[in-house]
Amino acid sequence: MALRIGIAGIAGRMGQLLAAEVAKVGATLSGGTLRDGGKAAPHGTPVFPDIAALFAASDVVIDFTFAETVPAHAAAAAAAGKPFILGTTGLSAAQEAAVAEAARAAPIVYAANFSPGVNLVFAIAEKMAAALPGEQYDAEIVEMHHRQKVDAPSGTAVAIGRAVARGRGTTLEEAGIESGRDGHTGPRGTGTIGFAALRGGQVVGEHTLLFAAGTEHIALTHRSFDRAAYAVGAVRAAHWAVSQPPGLYDMKHVLGMG
Repeated sequence: MALRIGIAGIAGRMGQLLAAEVAKVGATLSGGTLRDGGKAAPHGTPVFPDIAALFAASDVVIDFTFAETVPAHAAAAAAAGKPFILGTTGLSAAQEAAVAEAARAAPIVYAANFSPGVNLVFAIAEKMAAALPGEQYDAEIVEMHHRQKVDAPSGTAVAIGRAVARGRGTTLEEAGIESGRDGHTGPRGTGTIGFAALRGGQVVGEHTLLFAAGTEHIALTHRSFDRAAYAVGAVRAAHWAVSQPPGLYDMKHVLGMG
């Protein structure tokens, strides 16, 4: 039997790409939910009144909606005991805690970015950081996205920063963040991780990790040209998650790197 995949926010830009990918791989689109006051669902698509009803009709649900909806959606996954693929970014610490709590009862794949290429960048960034100590190499992350993006720095940029921190045996919070420099800021802190966020036009996503020393600079760059890459990864994660026990996973597990 084909996997039944539900999509939260099915009328949105990512929702439509996800629906197309579900059809492409031969899975069954069980339906979706809509945002209050938002666009209508594509013709013929089953629409459910709430997330609980969508979980009841699906084997797995994919969510690329809004941070404020995440706790309720994660709780619905836990109540149903069904896999939840979460690509929403900009979550607060409390919202992430709600996801972790729900993962005690359901398999949840939560990733800052579902692109296979970006997840390879995370792995490379960690290895580079381990080889390039913060006392000698300043780490800076520059990202650019479309003008409609509401959170900054991007979830992917933060994930790269966390990968750098892991490679150096610390956390992003302990290393210290340098962001939004303006005016007389003083010298750069040794070992800190810097972020710069650019917004404009319709850039899908560009991220560059720069290690800068007195003698050399090394840059690692990823550019997304089509959001379909995120849909490909998310649907791949949906197929993987249905055979997993409850727990909190990310794309490195899906790709066999965890």
